[in-house]
Amino acid sequence: MTHDHDLVLRPTAAQIAAALTPPAGRNGGDLVIETLAGLGATTVFGLPGQHALGMFDALRRSDLRYVGLRVENNAGFAADAYGRITGQVAPLLLSTGPGALTSLAALQEAAAASAPVLAISSQIPSAGLGGGRHGYLHELRDQKASFRDIVKSVHTVRTASQIPSAIAAAWESALSAPHGPVWVEIPQDVLLAETGLPVVTAMDATPRDLVPRPELTAVAAHLLQNAERPAIIAGGGVVRSDASGKLLALAEKLDAPVVTTFGGKGAFPWEHPLSMQSWLEDRHTTDLLEDADVLLVVGSGLGELSSNYHTFAPRGRVVQIEADLGKLESNHAGLGIHADARIALTALLETVVARRDPSAAERVATLLAKVRERIAGQGLTLEQQLISAVRDALPDDAPSFWDMTILAYWAWSAFDARRPNTMHSAQGAGGLGYGFPAALGAAAADPGRPVLAVSGDGGAMYSIAELATAKQYGLPVTWLIVDDGGYGILREYMTDAFGEATGTELSRPDFVALAESFGVPAVRTSTESLREDLAKSLAQPGPSVVVLPAVLRMFAPTHL
Repeated sequence: MTHDHDLVLRPTAAQIAAALTPPAGRNGGDLVIETLAGLGATTVFGLPGQHALGMFDALRRSDLRYVGLRVENNAGFAADAYGRITGQVAPLLLSTGPGALTSLAALQEAAAASAPVLAISSQIPSAGLGGGRHGYLHELRDQKASFRDIVKSVHTVRTASQIPSAIAAAWESALSAPHGPVWVEIPQDVLLAETGLPVVTAMDATPRDLVPRPELTAVAAHLLQNAERPAIIAGGGVVRSDASGKLLALAEKLDAPVVTTFGGKGAFPWEHPLSMQSWLEDRHTTDLLEDADVLLVVGSGLGELSSNYHTFAPRGRVVQIEADLGKLESNHAGLGIHADARIALTALLETVVARRDPSAAERVATLLAKVRERIAGQGLTLEQQLISAVRDALPDDAPSFWDMTILAYWAWSAFDARRPNTMHSAQGAGGLGYGFPAALGAAAADPGRPVLAVSGDGGAMYSIAELATAKQYGLPVTWLIVDDGGYGILREYMTDAFGEATGTELSRPDFVALAESFGVPAVRTSTESLREDLAKSLAQPGPSVVVLPAVLRMFAPTHL
């Protein structure tokens, strides 16, 4: 009897001949690059370093496109965005010690946002592994220990023959639901040593589907179809699993209002009659969700930002669909379904019986009117005008990447993403400097459409060096820098809490002149001309900078 796997394992005559006569001059670095290509990678990000030169030299013998950034953390942010936009693994090539460690904040964000980043770092020579103090350049007692608490899995390679399998295992780990960053480290001597191993060919590292248990789906369907006031919270897992269409169909089948978390922006149509939009930092929204007798939470752990800072206390039954086992029922008890959002929503759609509730859309309209009234009473017309200006200037299908800045905090609640997987921010881990390098990664994924980055002046200084990267690769990123003279949100927090702010005021450059010194066109705009200037910059090829001098304020919190 012939089995299918026999056909896979039996090499052809051509494969045998090629394997017996591999090209000369190859080393461990070639095995890394060949494995990435065999797994389907087309683009890699990174920054070279002495111990990693074997990998970078091998790049010139491959068809992979290399996008090199100026700081490892920024390279990590770019890889993160590439993974979010494409849903594919984003390889990140790093050197040992300081180079590796500088990527930690980016990998934390990738972990929080479930972005599939495959970080491949060099290591000191094999003789130095094991924790001894040999005095090698960049030596750490246990480099992978610095990453183990952040990434999904760590893989240490000790011989050239281990390289393809280790990278394939890491690739599969990165793409297993929930997606996330993984870590591979390879000693310098292994990368540089000549190898007679055959050229790595196509490899399959497709992860298994994370399927819901049918008895749980049956119970969830029973609860939802018999509920009087069901509601849905849609998180980032809906976007990452490409489940927005399934979510819309289920919400309409149940007549259930839907609110999206900040990580789930775009998961549900903003102007739909059942859309509560994204006003999670609002007592009225919290009240409606608490009043639901059955609350379906899809792709969210209901963490701090998704629960109005843990003030949310549901009175009804909670059904939670979550791919990250650690988040299942971590904040609220309920019916926990460990599954990929798309597969679970598909199962629910096939199981649940339709219900009608003519009052659902009315309750949503009443909620949004209350939210608008609350915001209108705070005199924050400038901030709302700026959000509208950005929305009007940005094409519907153009992705945007927002740093940790006041305009971004407004956008979390008030910005209509219009399409799934088009609005991203660093709210997963909350680190500064994400917006611009992430936008570069998205532009590398799809250079045929413009990308918007939004930063404050403080966050912009974290990644100002990447203007050189944007210029070098001609990436179509427009960078909006809101210059308020310092760390604006921290200024506001400290003034509210202590009466005055400390350490928040910053000396900064002339951003227009600085951008132009990199050869990047720049303009200083105003609140009145932002829409026009931004639209013009987004329409031109290559990178550009728009600087808006403005001091913004946040709307008043409702959780205090």
